[in-house]
Amino acid sequence: MQSQSTAHHHRRYLYGILMAGIGSMLFSGKAVLVKLAFGYGANAETLLALRMLIALPLFWSVYWWESRRKPMIPITWLDRGKLFFLGFLGYFLSSYIDFLGLQYISVGLERIVLYLTPTIVLLISYFALSKSISRMQWYALVVGYLGVFIVFIQDASSTGIHAWLGMVLVFGSACSYATYMIGSGEMVKRIGSVRLVVYASSASAVLSILQSSFYNPSAIFEQVTQVYWLSLLNASLCTVIPMLLIMIAINRIGSPLVAQAGILGPVSTIFLGYFILSEPITWTQIGGMTLVIAAMWLLVRNDSPRKKSSDSKTSDDFDNAEPLN
Repeated sequence: MQSQSTAHHHRRYLYGILMAGIGSMLFSGKAVLVKLAFGYGANAETLLALRMLIALPLFWSVYWWESRRKPMIPITWLDRGKLFFLGFLGYFLSSYIDFLGLQYISVGLERIVLYLTPTIVLLISYFALSKSISRMQWYALVVGYLGVFIVFIQDASSTGIHAWLGMVLVFGSACSYATYMIGSGEMVKRIGSVRLVVYASSASAVLSILQSSFYNPSAIFEQVTQVYWLSLLNASLCTVIPMLLIMIAINRIGSPLVAQAGILGPVSTIFLGYFILSEPITWTQIGGMTLVIAAMWLLVRNDSPRKKSSDSKTSDDFDNAEPLN
């Protein structure tokens, strides 16, 4: 009987790791699809609107399924206002300036910068909320940002001043999502992660469609077929599906292990950029990426005891998923 229980636990662990790894790689594929769509003449405003327009019914399908499993508590108009603002920060602004940044830097650098989002959360918590940072966490921060700087030098050597603009935009995207993560903590405890994601993504969809209509009202309907297919893949395969996989993985193995499996994201992005977009891979880039991954590993190891206790209290966690942008 005990051997059966051990075997079941082992399978659960393996499936959890597999889901976390696949989810991380699918999330990272977003940048490659956006770059390909740029090649067909699409702009950031149209691509974001198409992505959210397609993803929205998928998210609401998840919400409908979740509401059948357990009752949903009512939310106030004040909560709706907070959710709209969180959607603006985490899913609209963050995604939009990330898409803009992808016009100027490689997908590898973009994913590495976004991978540092938890470090930005840590810094905001330290400076704005007076939360302490351990010595090990400070070491990890220094190592991580050193790694990003090394990869950035690689991009800057080939694209010049454009690399600076792209870097600032994508880092701004990470800061916007980090602010969303901090602001959403209390809301998640009250209404659950699924509802938070659905309402926030709904706000983002409305904002992105309004923005696209302002720039060019007919642009959504005038794209070539390839752009629509790429947007469909972006919304489903690189947005909704990986978020569900990450959610299931957190339930199975906990967020610390999911975060460690997330190293596959930046690694896979660099190789996807090489094979699909013909972006170069250099030893400098690999070295910088290794430093960033090592820094995140140190942060996760340092934070594991707290995360384990919090994982035991959550069942539908989107909180520790990678950035939707």
